[in-house]
Amino acid sequence: MGEKVRVTSIEPGAVESDLKFTTSSAAAETVLDFYKQAVPAASVARAIAFAVEQPDDVDVDAIVIRPTAQQF
Repeated sequence: MGEKVRVTSIEPGAVESDLKFTTSSAAAETVLDFYKQAVPAASVARAIAFAVEQPDDVDVDAIVIRPTAQQF
């Protein structure tokens, strides 16, 4: 007890990864369309680094990352 704990929720939207190639269902075309505007993984990494690098008296509660073209 007494320790300061910082927790950050990282909520990414479509992120460029190999995940889009693992869908083999009928929804594969929808998945591929969703990932056309995906943000690079490096962008998510920069956001995580931002949260971690804050001083001890700062807590970044949540970061939502999504492509500007993503509608939700």
